[in-house]
Amino acid sequence: MPDRKKLDEKTILSRIADLKNWQFLDGKLRKEFRFPDFVKAFGFMTSVALLAESMNHHPNWSNVYNSVIIELYTHDANGITEYDFALAERIDAVLP
Repeated sequence: MPDRKKLDEKTILSRIADLKNWQFLDGKLRKEFRFPDFVKAFGFMTSVALLAESMNHHPNWSNVYNSVIIELYTHDANGITEYDFALAERIDAVLP
């Protein structure tokens, strides 16, 4: 299981370079996903929900039609941890 110790900003900025199109914004890892339609967006959210539940690490997210915005943050650590990076990598792996 990844470490849930809060990472400093320098480490976060270094680690985020390894992720595809994620941002460090307002103290969270953030990414917007776009899909052809609502059904594809909802299917993606369902896949991510099952993944997040299996990790016991649940994202903040929103959905409007074909757009899904995901923000990752470890509440227990009051910041970004390796757990957030692990979930981000697994979320990206869900995409075709």
